[in-house]
Amino acid sequence: MVTVIVNLSRYLILILMLLYTLQCFSVFGKKNEEDKRNVMRKQIVSTLFMDFVAFLVMYLQTEDIWMVYGCAAVFGYIIAVQALYRIFYPKASLLLVNNMCMLLSIGFIILARLDMDSARKQYFIAVAGTLVSLVVPVIIRKVRSLKNLTWLYAVAGIGMLGVVLVLATVSRGAKLSIEIGGVTFQLSEVVKITFVFFVAGILRKDTSFKNVVVATVVSAAHVLILVASKDLGSALVFFVAYLVMVYVATKKLRYAAAGLAGGCAAAVGAYYLFGHVRQRVITWRDPFAVYNEVGGGYQVAQSLFAVGAGGWFGMGLFEGTPDKIPIAKKDFIFAAICEEMGGLFCICMLLVCMSCFLMIINISMRMNNRFYKLIALGLGAEYAFQVFLTVGGSVNFIPLTGITLPLVAYGGSSVIATILVFAIIQGLYILREDEGEQIEKQKHKKDKPKKPTKPGGGRRRKEEHEEYGEKSLEEKIREQTEKSLNW
Repeated sequence: MVTVIVNLSRYLILILMLLYTLQCFSVFGKKNEEDKRNVMRKQIVSTLFMDFVAFLVMYLQTEDIWMVYGCAAVFGYIIAVQALYRIFYPKASLLLVNNMCMLLSIGFIILARLDMDSARKQYFIAVAGTLVSLVVPVIIRKVRSLKNLTWLYAVAGIGMLGVVLVLATVSRGAKLSIEIGGVTFQLSEVVKITFVFFVAGILRKDTSFKNVVVATVVSAAHVLILVASKDLGSALVFFVAYLVMVYVATKKLRYAAAGLAGGCAAAVGAYYLFGHVRQRVITWRDPFAVYNEVGGGYQVAQSLFAVGAGGWFGMGLFEGTPDKIPIAKKDFIFAAICEEMGGLFCICMLLVCMSCFLMIINISMRMNNRFYKLIALGLGAEYAFQVFLTVGGSVNFIPLTGITLPLVAYGGSSVIATILVFAIIQGLYILREDEGEQIEKQKHKKDKPKKPTKPGGGRRRKEEHEEYGEKSLEEKIREQTEKSLNW
């Protein structure tokens, strides 16, 4: 009986995910606000039902009571987040809230499948990050001096990366995080936000060649420190965000072309300077040729086996062997999801990520303030490129970079930073709604008829015009007609 339920659950979970994904894009075609809210409610139901089915199947497979507790905890989190945003931020984008809850739900499910302790830690980290993020939209909306702290963002970012370079221990060939009181912090995740704020601040008014050079030098300092720490995946994310923001701010193709040429030259230099970069390129070219070598293709090969074994519909929760994939909770969580939940499910998950990116770009294009416009664009570029690096590395489309899938993969700093990014975008969305309301009020005032100087004067003039003005016009037409006939 359990086997039958597990097999049926694969298709039920996939159907729920398909429905949710279709609703992500169908909401853009809804003109009526109530119709949009109905779609959002259906999304919440789909997410909760998917969580219930997944945790029920895992409980039947393991008979672990923590699966029941996990399901209740996820239900509580989703309902609480939905209620808090509706109470404190009624103008917020419910689509972004729903997508955040869905991606976190997928992460909770697959982490509970792989390691319940990691799922519990991820849950508490997500709760803490969400509570902190609730104040972010207020800051974005009310604190107007954020655009004036340009150099503070630069100093803070370079300082945090410098601390990691000096104090961090080497993990998988790179200096990624520092440990304080038994808690690990990956400060580069926070610097991704301060870096975008710096570039937006310095380019918000002045896009002259001199100012672009200053922005380039400071941005290069960020990237070079990451390269020295051998955190090349994060360095690549920073570089792409900078390139996109500079091109949009200046609208000069030569800057983008120069940046791409410099990036290609840096990639070639990294290949010859760093042994682990050469190893990853060799692995990418043929992972099976270096399958048994230290640091070779074993990880990528196992990831490809998992993706192939899952097929379109997946093997079902606890029916595959994703625990054989090294670092499955972090770098290769996409392959683990493919194996047990299926390729179609993963395609839908990527489409949900794409809908988040499209929503962020939509907000950016509608912002009147250049500073906020560039912030949304930079954060959106970082998010989208991080998803691309994770998925591309898992399926061997590009060399492995060690970047995690936002909100889904295990990682405290990454989860908190991504939740903060979504909160910043919510603040910009609310700000845009405020701007729209102000424009409508100004238009309404402009179209409103002027008040008469004397009581009843305006009405009297209108009546006189209606009574005499139209009559005189008719008389003139009649007279002109009679003259023509007489002639």
